Amino acid sequence: MGVFRKGTIVMKLAEALSLRAETLRRLESLRSRITANARYQEGETPSEDAAALLTEAQSLIDEWQSLMRRINRTNAASDLGADGTLTDALARRDALRLHHRLLTGAADAAAGADHSGFTRQLRSELKILAALPVSQVRAEADRVSRDLRELDARIQRANWEVDLLD
Repeated sequence: MGVFRKGTIVMKLAEALSLRAETLRRLESLRSRITANARYQEGETPSEDAAALLTEAQSLIDEWQSLMRRINRTNAASDLGADGTLTDALARRDALRLHHRLLTGAADAAAGADHSGFTRQLRSELKILAALPVSQVRAEADRVSRDLRELDARIQRANWEVDLLD
């Protein structure tokens, strides 16, 4: 992991993101082990020392915090051209995800996907009408999805090109 350069190890942003995820997985495992060993029956011995696990977890939290500071600093300083900084691109990606979910949910609701029980039995019954142009909303959702995929690819490329800042 990382490249050795002039006496220091240079880590790519993608490696730091992977390390962040692994640290969170380890923390969750420690949390579970602490909970399982926080109490024990008199006369028995817990399988693990909960206090030692807490100390280990605190150390991991400190590592995670340091890593997050470096990731955030790197994201704010990395220029992606037209997409702005990496931080800007991440915010845009989150907004595109929200927009896509909103559009697909609206299109599904207008198409009746959520209300399969609403069918007319007789001509005298009231019709259920779509308040939105389903095909247009789906087309817009497809456009947003494409924009999201393209932006995500640029973000992923930057993650493997950008060195993590100290």
